Amino acid sequence: MAWTKSPQSLIDLFDKSVPSGESISRRKMFGYPAAFANGNLFIGLHQDDFILRLSEQDRARFTAEFGERTFEPMKGRPMREYVRLPEELLADARKRASWIARSLRYAETIVPKAKSSTRKPLPGSVKGSRA
Repeated sequence: MAWTKSPQSLIDLFDKSVPSGESISRRKMFGYPAAFANGNLFIGLHQDDFILRLSEQDRARFTAEFGERTFEPMKGRPMREYVRLPEELLADARKRASWIARSLRYAETIVPKAKSSTRKPLPGSVKGSRA
């Protein structure tokens, strides 16, 4: 089953929702807009879903307020730290910003992803050879 593109209205909402800061970068993840803090995904889009990453405590609070909304990009493969925003948060910029701020704070506590200084050669290639 092929994934569908996010609607432009959701992309525009995402663009307006990404906070600014030195630790924040934007790029695509699986072809969808995403924002990272210190290299760790904290908010993004996937098809018709706006997703965010939350600490265990914030996920419990989120679930109590909005119900179980675990992000599952493929059936049977949940991304347990991520939740899908309900319509209520998509429609309310102030409430959405509050949850995004929680997501950002959590992502900033995660050890930054190490950047690989060397790339592994492709199987069958010879280091330093030219085609």
